[in-house]
Amino acid sequence: MKIKIIWIGLWCMAGSLGFNAHGQLLSWSPAFPKATDAIKITLDASKGNKGLLDFSGNVYVHIGVITSASKNGTDWRYAPFTWGGTAPASQALSKGQNKWEYSIPNLRSFLNVPANETILSLAILFRAGGCTNCAAQRNSDGTDMYVPIYNDALAIRFEQPPIIPYYQPAIEPIQAAVGQPLSVKAVSSQPVNWELKLNQQTIHQNIAQDSISMVLNLATAGNYLVTAIATQGNTTLRDSFSFLIGGTVITAALPAGVNPGINYEAGDTSVTLVLNAPQKTKVAVIGDFPGNDWTENLDHLMFNTPDKQYWWLRLTGLIPGKEYAFQYLIDGSLKITDPYVEKVLDPFNDGFIPASAYPQLMPYPTAKTSGMVGIFQTQKPGYNWKNNFTRPDKTNLIVYEMLLRDFIANHDWNTLTDSLNYFSSLGINAIELMPVQEFDGNLSWGYNPAFFFAADKYYGPENSLKRFIDSCHGRGIAVILDMVLNHATNSCPLAALYWDGANNRPAADNPWFNPVARHPFNVFNDFNHESPDTKYFSTRVMEFWLKEYRIDGYRFDLSKGFTQKNNPTDVNAWSAYDAGRVNIWRQYYDSIQRYSPGAYVILEHFADNAEEFSLSESGMLLWGNVNHAYSEATKGNVGASNFQSSLYTQKGWIKPHLVSYMESHDEERLMYLNLQFGNSSGAYSTKNFNTAIDRNKMAASFFLLSPGPKMIWQFGELGYDYSINTCENGTINNSCRLDNKPLAWPYLNNPKRIELLDWYKTLILFRNSKMFNNNFSKSTISHRLGTAVKYLSIQSDSIKTVVVGNFDVNPVTSNIEFPKTGIWYDLKDNTSISITSLTTNMSFQPGEYHVYTDKSPSLSTPVDNLKRIDLVARITPNPSSGLARLEVNLDHPSQVVILLTALDGKQVSPLYRGFMPGGFNQLNLPHGLAQGMYLITFQTSLGYTSLKWINTNQP
Repeated sequence: MKIKIIWIGLWCMAGSLGFNAHGQLLSWSPAFPKATDAIKITLDASKGNKGLLDFSGNVYVHIGVITSASKNGTDWRYAPFTWGGTAPASQALSKGQNKWEYSIPNLRSFLNVPANETILSLAILFRAGGCTNCAAQRNSDGTDMYVPIYNDALAIRFEQPPIIPYYQPAIEPIQAAVGQPLSVKAVSSQPVNWELKLNQQTIHQNIAQDSISMVLNLATAGNYLVTAIATQGNTTLRDSFSFLIGGTVITAALPAGVNPGINYEAGDTSVTLVLNAPQKTKVAVIGDFPGNDWTENLDHLMFNTPDKQYWWLRLTGLIPGKEYAFQYLIDGSLKITDPYVEKVLDPFNDGFIPASAYPQLMPYPTAKTSGMVGIFQTQKPGYNWKNNFTRPDKTNLIVYEMLLRDFIANHDWNTLTDSLNYFSSLGINAIELMPVQEFDGNLSWGYNPAFFFAADKYYGPENSLKRFIDSCHGRGIAVILDMVLNHATNSCPLAALYWDGANNRPAADNPWFNPVARHPFNVFNDFNHESPDTKYFSTRVMEFWLKEYRIDGYRFDLSKGFTQKNNPTDVNAWSAYDAGRVNIWRQYYDSIQRYSPGAYVILEHFADNAEEFSLSESGMLLWGNVNHAYSEATKGNVGASNFQSSLYTQKGWIKPHLVSYMESHDEERLMYLNLQFGNSSGAYSTKNFNTAIDRNKMAASFFLLSPGPKMIWQFGELGYDYSINTCENGTINNSCRLDNKPLAWPYLNNPKRIELLDWYKTLILFRNSKMFNNNFSKSTISHRLGTAVKYLSIQSDSIKTVVVGNFDVNPVTSNIEFPKTGIWYDLKDNTSISITSLTTNMSFQPGEYHVYTDKSPSLSTPVDNLKRIDLVARITPNPSSGLARLEVNLDHPSQVVILLTALDGKQVSPLYRGFMPGGFNQLNLPHGLAQGMYLITFQTSLGYTSLKWINTNQP
């Protein structure tokens, strides 16, 4: 006889959902629903996470299905309702006594599921409506709820205790103890012959019945496996679950030298796991390590320290280099992984990470467990660091802020590393990465962190990130990490460990989080930075990235939120001087300097100036948002365009510790504002593309040459003109702020955008030259930045510079103050003017600007830092008696200057000045020159190449 055997489930703990059984979180009818059935689902909000317990408002459902096309068992498809919406079709019916009911007439047609997809389960959540962070009813550990959908006529399951089918792991624990009876009941959709086994021994049988039940009397502690076997003809179905009863928690002190997290040991065959979980009653380690297979058992119960603070367990018999997945099972019900893990497996999002970004990613243990899973690995492959690095002076940082997801199509570290020539040619000396620690989802800005020691896998493996950082250091570029320690999501184990399910927030006894945020801008769960536990965790995070990844510092998101003053709604009170917050930041800064002397600390603070001054005096840098003033100026609205807030001297600061920026990830793009909302007068309009680019060049002149560190938002140097609120379908909506944005690389085919790029390069090159940067921080600054014609004067011992520009849309005549008379050179176009009076009346056309210096820094007289670069260039024929050509191959389009100089050093003429496309280019050399040797210099803002030409032709 041929036997068809179908395994329905093998579980570490008992199940999560109900059916028609009494007192379950969910119940439904029919008992074995099919895709075309009418299904009625009833919720009991006194179970699970109790998110809707005693809720008095309207309740709505969020539904979808798991199908044969889903990436994994949690990949919802065909969800018809918007989260937080109040569509009438999504409203549940109140049944009183914390119960709600929702009916679906025909699941497949109601959700428009294609006929070629098999529906495996109905995914459902009950929630409040009209809100984005709605109270919601879920399983007890916060995971989604599911109703199994049956596609075969014959099906079985356990009804007591409730076990969910194989494609969604069990959640709720079995309530059983030594000497306590446990009711077991399995049901089937048709009559079958039954066999019930306990630890592989038959304990009960039935013939031709639709159920089998028995009360188990378990007299001893230990692990138990219950299996139901149903036979009908040639078909055999099995369903099983396992559980642990009893087990004494042993009190034992922490071994010497271990810390919370994963402690690797010599020999690479063992680890000691330490969890900080005070006052929990029982913790077990479950996973795929030897002797476990995701089962709570006596061998893997953790020891508890005498002070009840820590739990620990040493695991042995490990294979060096092998990845092991694991979790902690807390008090028999809550499953989390270690908050210090350096790699996690995510059942919801890992399936959407392409192999090109993360090759050979370990698969999630589907049908073994649920929730986030951690990885430990002895003898993990290390990274061989190649470059020693001296960090640039923090007062002269030119920071390039970037979101990897929207910078390159492949969104991986290896591709970004291969793109470093772009950053080198631009001349920046620091890259600031928006958050890259493991965050919820994949397509994120990263400000929703969950695991602070793990690099998010969407961008690639950790050693690829280290290679990127190492490669940056090899080019003289620092790497700054955007760090989010104001808050964490519900996925963070520190939040889940002590959670108030009824109020959907951290519990009052959570050692790390405030139950209710202490300030009005908080998102997710608010860290309490006066808590010793939070301080310990935060400093461990800071130390880890500085040492393990050799990053050069942090930009701290929402640093003003590191306070315990309770100002949940009053923005002004929140921003007022807070001595406690200052002390917290000084402690963190001092810790960072101990871990890595000279590491940068940049705060997104925006607090009272006295507080920011105090922090800057302590050595910290602070963000300076000048987006509004610069955008108004480039649009031509001069009345609200005062740039002076970008100067640390205007704030009364002693040290140039203000990181000013025209754009950031949070601000609207200047070019977009120009093109959509620009001002005009007559034929002159800042909405004109060429004009808008030129006005951005003018703004960059003031921005990049003012003292102190600067930050450029990605592609600002190319005039990025997609709104920050651009949706993926091309429309603009405030709800699309976090959507993927179009890449800017096609801009490199636009000569006008290349003009802007090359002007950025020229300004940065000039700023970084010894001539300009010598004693830059001690330069004398004078300015007039609130009028239509703005000027900025920077005077040092080695060079004097005056930046002047008319931001009006009309011609303006204005007095400009020069620090000396004589010849002044214009960096913009290599022209010069003679200044005979310190105050000179000058007329400016709209958008006209100049960068004057008292020493020639132009490309025709290379500045100190202009260096020889490798270009594929030649003169043919050479020597030449007739027509000769200069041939050059450019990596990318660029503004260039080609100079012809006689042997005696006298410049004959500029051969070419302007835009040159990428690829092969050629230029005819002039006729009629005297015989002799000439030097041809091909210059870009990045550097120069020179070639000798022998001209034998008679004039």
